[in-house]
Formats: sequence, structure tokens, C-alpha cells
Amino acid sequence: MTESLDQVLELKARMAQSIIGQEGVIDRLVIGLLANGNLLVEGLPGLAKTRAIKALAKNIDAQFSRIQFTPDLLPSDVTGTEVYHQSGGTGTFRFEKGPIFANIVLADEINRAPAKVQAALLEAMEERQVTVSGTTHKMEPLFMVMATQNPVEQEGTYPLPEAQMDRFLMHVQITYPPVEDEVKVIRLVRAEEQATVLPTLDKKQTTVPERPAPMSKETVFAAREEIASLHVSDAIEQYMADLVQATRTPDLYSDDLARWIEIGVSPRASIALDKCSRTHAWLNGRDYVDPVDVRAILHDVFRHRLTLSFEADGNGLTPDHVISDIAANVALT
Repeated sequence: MTESLDQVLELKARMAQSIIGQEGVIDRLVIGLLANGNLLVEGLPGLAKTRAIKALAKNIDAQFSRIQFTPDLLPSDVTGTEVYHQSGGTGTFRFEKGPIFANIVLADEINRAPAKVQAALLEAMEERQVTVSGTTHKMEPLFMVMATQNPVEQEGTYPLPEAQMDRFLMHVQITYPPVEDEVKVIRLVRAEEQATVLPTLDKKQTTVPERPAPMSKETVFAAREEIASLHVSDAIEQYMADLVQATRTPDLYSDDLARWIEIGVSPRASIALDKCSRTHAWLNGRDYVDPVDVRAILHDVFRHRLTLSFEADGNGLTPDHVISDIAANVALT
């Protein structure tokens, strides 16, 4: 185990202390960080989407900003704008950076803002830069957008366009925790309230243990270097390419898939599959990619890139159902 891996596993353990019953979500957030990608986290209100992302940010020595997306938000509220400054009888326009200029950006409830505001994120997410009034402003080397959204059938939401969906490395879904974890959530929140209130009521209360130092950005960069050097065999590369191709030529694999899939995934899916598979393998202590790693993150990579047919929607099929069928029909050669 390398020093970087040891520190990243410690990061996951710290996050798990404040996020109960969502180990899979924690794993995906860390994969997104190490794979240098943007994440879309979806779930019903109250399922700790924002809390999970904040738990990641507070345990890393990096600048964090939160943007609450609302119907009246403007693109300049996200990217920043040119502001006129006057001094000594002369005036100049100076760019005032918006909240997008941080290391970890939480775009909270991104689908509650109209398309023109959602589009303000496109350049930053893909090119890692923002252009305002003809001038390009670069983002920090450590930069990622973690967006949360409620299901689109919720009132007052705007579906994200396909072009923006494709820019997310993974689409992570959060579900209800099991009943035993629900009890742990109650106890966790109660303990947090007591830690805040009791010291003010009783000055003799013991002090809260000091929180460990956050993980440095250099650790993230070192981990990325190790992940980049992982071995990926020709067979695994072909397996990933076959999974992608199955979404584009489904008739070659299954009659059901041919009826269910309207549009296959883009080349970004191949790139994301490779990045996330290598990161998953590294987190599990391997220096090579196994088919298990590919299948572990397949749904998160394909979920938002696959367009289902009218027949599939009419039959109540979800992208996850279709992706599982793809995985069952594509063999490792």
C-alpha cells in the first residue's frame, strides 16, 4: 500500500463517519476526485447529497464553494463578471471571479435553474477555463464540479441537456438507506446537535477532539500519477470498447437491446470507463485493471449517456436495467 493510497482510504473513512449507509456514494465521490472528472449526484430531497459532497470538501485542503441554483440565477452569478472600478479620475474594467473559481464546486440542485445558467458551467467543466468579455480565465489545477439534482419529475425542475450530461464523468444515484442505518442517522445528527449545544450550557464539558488535518492537494496529484501508470491489458481495453459498441449496435447483441436503445453512448463514455476502472482498481490495491473494476462502475458511466427508446420508456424500463442487460450480453474476449 502506497502512502497516497493510505491517505485516500483514511479520507474515505472520515467521510463515512458523517455519511451513514451511503458507502457506494462515498466511493464514487472519491473516484471522481482522483479521476479528475465532474460528478452528477441524483436522489430525492433529504438523502444527504449535499452533505456527502461537503464531507469530501471539508476533509481536503482545498477551496470549496457552493452555488444554490434557482430559477432567477444568472450566468454571471456563476462565472463572475466585469466590474467598472474608478480611481484617480480614471476607470478600468476588472474581472471579479464568481464562485466557479474554486477547487471543489458544489452546484446544488442544478436542474432548478434554466438552461442558460446550466450552460455557464459547460466551458469550465470541459476546458477548465471561463471566457468573459473575450478574456479567458484558467481554473486551478485541482478543479471539479459536483452537481446535485432532484429527479426531473419533481416540481420546478429543468432537465439537463444531453451536451451537459455528457460532460459529467459519472451519474451517481442515492437511494433510501436501510432501516438499521436510519437509526444510526438519527443518533449521528443527535450527537452533532449535542456537540454544538452542550458546551454552551455546561462549561465543564470535555473538549471535542481535534479534527485531523485535511488531506493535501499534493496527495490527490500523487494518487493521479499512480493511477495513470496502472496496467490495462489489451483484453480489458477491447472489453470496454465492446461495451460501448453494444450501445451503438445493439441489434448485434440482443433483440431486446435493439428495441430498447435509441441512441448509444458517446466516446466520452469510453474515456470515462477507462479512467474510473483504473481508479477503482487502485483504490482496491491492484496495479492492474480487472473486469470486476469495469463492471463495478459501468452503470455510473453509462446511466446518463444512454438514450432509451419510446418502447423502453413505455414499458417502465430504466437505463440501469438496460445496462445490466448489456453487461450480460457482452463477453470478455
